[in-house]
Parts: sequence; C-alpha cells; structure tokens
Amino acid sequence: MIPTVLDAYPTPPCAKLLGLDILEANREAGYVRIRFDGREAFCNASGSLQGGLLTAMLDDTIGPAVLIATGAEWLPVTIALNVTFLSPAKPGPVIGKATVRKLGKTIGYVEASLEDERGVEIARAMSSVRLVRMPAPKPVESSVG
Repeated sequence: MIPTVLDAYPTPPCAKLLGLDILEANREAGYVRIRFDGREAFCNASGSLQGGLLTAMLDDTIGPAVLIATGAEWLPVTIALNVTFLSPAKPGPVIGKATVRKLGKTIGYVEASLEDERGVEIARAMSSVRLVRMPAPKPVESSVG
C-alpha cells in the first residue's frame, strides 16, 4: 500500500475483506489504481468471481478516487452505480482503476473498471456520488507494539 491521505483513517471492514491495496494515486488527475484479492471464496457455481463482489470492488475503487481527489475533505456516498460485466473473472488478483470525471458542489461523477492480472477487462462502472463533508479522522490503531 502506498501512502495516501487515507492513511489517517481506518480501513473499512469491506475493503479489508476484498483485500484492497492502493497501488497508485494521483490527486490532480483524480485517479487511483487498486489491487483486490479475487479469492476462491468469492466464486459462484461456475467458478467465476460473483458479480456482486465485483460490484463491491468497483465501488471500493470509486470511493478512494474521490477521497484522494478531494484530499479526504469529501466522503462519496454512492447514489447511482451502473455496472457492465464484460468477461468472467477467475480467482486471482483483480486490478481496479477509477477516474473522477467531475466534482460539483454536492455531486460527483466517476468512471471505474476492473481487470484481471493479464489486463483483460472484467467490468466497467459509471457512478454518481453525493459529496458529504468528511468527518475528522479517528486515531488509527497501530499493529506495532
């Protein structure tokens, strides 16, 4: 995980479950690249990663993109998420990419995609988010000690 403004906040349980690891972040471009763990436990009967979990990965790519783009001043609350599934995803690393397309006073628009480790596009999403003032960070518990 690279250092970002999000280090001041505890990692949400859902992000931990998905194995979220921020690989790249660019505040000025409103861009983030994130690695997720596409675990066997996330598979459906066909052996592919279940669509709802892929959707959660897309949502957990969109959120950090907005948080990083705004310096964690604004919390994105998803109000619409349109997902298109493009190819089956097998267990293994899943790379999420998101770009903030527009931030207004109360609403933002973000595009995101998921790829497998070979670069095959799995899914795409467009999202509208309500921008809510981010609460002050609570102290992050250290595992050192």
